[in-house]
Amino acid sequence: MEEKQESIRLRFFGIDRMLPFLSAYKKELFVMVLLAMAGTATDVFVPVLQRYALNHFVMQKTLDTLPLFLVVYVAAVVFAGVMNYISCKLATEIEVWLDRDMRNKAFEHLQTLSFSYFNRNSVGYIHARVMSDTSRLGTIFSWSLIESVWHGAYLVGSVVVMLVINIRLALLVMMILPLVTLLFAYFQKRMIAVNRQVREINGRITGNFNEGITGARTIKSLVIEKKMEDDFQKDTSAIRRKSVEASRLRGLFAAATAFSSSLAIAVLLWRGGVIVKSDIGTFSMFMTYAQGMMEPVRWLVDVISDLITGQVNIERYTRLLSAQSDVMDSDEVISRYGDSFSPRQENWEPIRGDIELRDVSFRYPDGDETVLEHFSLKIPFGTNLAIVGQTGAGKSSLANLICRFYEPTSGSVLIDGKDARERSQLWLHSVIGCVLQTPHLFSGTIRENLLYGNPEATEDQILQSLRLVSADSVVNHLEKGLDTDVGEGGDLLSTGEKQLISFARAILADPKILILDEATASVDTITEQKIQSAMEAVIQNRTSIVIAHRLSTVRNADLILVVDDGKICEQGTHEELMRKRGVYYHYYIRQYEDEATGAVLNG
Repeated sequence: MEEKQESIRLRFFGIDRMLPFLSAYKKELFVMVLLAMAGTATDVFVPVLQRYALNHFVMQKTLDTLPLFLVVYVAAVVFAGVMNYISCKLATEIEVWLDRDMRNKAFEHLQTLSFSYFNRNSVGYIHARVMSDTSRLGTIFSWSLIESVWHGAYLVGSVVVMLVINIRLALLVMMILPLVTLLFAYFQKRMIAVNRQVREINGRITGNFNEGITGARTIKSLVIEKKMEDDFQKDTSAIRRKSVEASRLRGLFAAATAFSSSLAIAVLLWRGGVIVKSDIGTFSMFMTYAQGMMEPVRWLVDVISDLITGQVNIERYTRLLSAQSDVMDSDEVISRYGDSFSPRQENWEPIRGDIELRDVSFRYPDGDETVLEHFSLKIPFGTNLAIVGQTGAGKSSLANLICRFYEPTSGSVLIDGKDARERSQLWLHSVIGCVLQTPHLFSGTIRENLLYGNPEATEDQILQSLRLVSADSVVNHLEKGLDTDVGEGGDLLSTGEKQLISFARAILADPKILILDEATASVDTITEQKIQSAMEAVIQNRTSIVIAHRLSTVRNADLILVVDDGKICEQGTHEELMRKRGVYYHYYIRQYEDEATGAVLNG
């Protein structure tokens, strides 16, 4: 997904968004900077000692102060080493802490975003921001900072000492600084643009790599391995070209800066001897500073380059944190009922399970097509409602609105006569059990997955939920039973087994409202019949909504809605709709004939 170009003002505003993370460790940062400056100050002082040694011990040919000199010199070297060690240790800790905090913040924010954000952005796109960008930023605000202090302080300290000792020589050495400033101004804009393109392509590669793994079965079934490989190689070739271009710019910047440093030393060698004449110690000190300044200049080039490329990481990461959910609780609701991370359950009134959709119209965010239009429906508590219709008729959209995964474009969804937006999302979701057509299990064991539905469930409750949906036979056939690992996404189980476990997980939560969105589409006929026979017990004392494609699963529903083009075209019981010989009748007869034909051909 391509990112829009942003102004320089917005890029630097992104740095402000990092201050909360840095302020949490302001004491550690202050100590790190202070110790780094102390160590660098000692490094700046060492050439002064060398000047004294040359002028006093060599030129004056006396060793009267040599013992004291050695003590001071050794103490300076040891002190600088200790200061640099402690500051490096702090830099390592700060890098790890910042990585942790930024990733925690990003993950927490992702939990607040609605479905539409994840529909618009791929897993690889999000993963790159949460992992890659945070890692880069952690390095910048720890190691790049301390390196800037070391080398920046050395440059400033050297310049101050040189100006105090000999202004004319100092000006000769300092001629490098305006050149570096001009070079920085010239290269900055170009390096930012190229590195932004590198990060965009890298996000695309991460997404393609993720799809290549998660979609391996589909890729093989469609025989598109070659196409996927070609697309991946196209992206890697593109990032190679852009990375080479970025490296070329960085190399040119470094080479031009190094040339400026060498030029300053050449001028010092040419004119310095004439200026200081017999003051060998001063000339040696200035040569040491001039040569010593080359390394900080080279490092500063790298640090500046890191900061330039880091602006891209800041933009991407802060854009993730700035993403707003399409479904948000009002400040009033949060203050009374809490949010997903700090619920105020003592204020939650009991929810019975009456549902009403009042004049609801809906279209998906960034979508132009209206999925539901002026849709009204009342579902009293305890009703077993079935919704059928062709693909795209709006069946799943109804479930998404009742669950408040999306907000109506107009109209309102009421739970127990109260607008769902007047309750917190966590409160509403805690009384809704939803089993989707595509089941998802978390990495871990079957037991751990079931406990997501009810962390306080006993062993008897777990086994009862499994029996209700005929999932106990699945667990009993596994060697480790409930302690069987399901693999990433539940891939060590079949689709039908995953569906049964997810069904049992929803039942274990004991929801007041149960929504089954094509929940039996992935199980075999025998298992489906077992689930149907258990449904009477499952739907007791709760409102149930069954969205089904297979009409044989909804025959016993209290009310069947036939939805077409976002509107109810028929409603009634199975017997009533069959007597009408309308849309439902033709759906049912056609599906019955198709199943009978398939049975004959397979039998």
